[in-house]
Amino acid sequence: MAEGVKKEGIIARARKGIKATKSELKKVVWPTKTQLVNNTGIVIAAIVIFGIILTVLDLGFSQLMALILPKV
Repeated sequence: MAEGVKKEGIIARARKGIKATKSELKKVVWPTKTQLVNNTGIVIAAIVIFGIILTVLDLGFSQLMALILPKV
């Protein structure tokens, strides 16, 4: 360590971190209620669409495997 440089204590570092976090949170642009509802709807719709696609693919591959593999 260099001479004359004092190491910061854990309490001082924690205070500095909390102050920095508060400063950053003031810069955040929070969505409006309308934006939040719209974005939530888009996410739910995407989940449903992907769920349907995966279900169809799963059923298709299951049927394909049933045709390829002999009954046990």
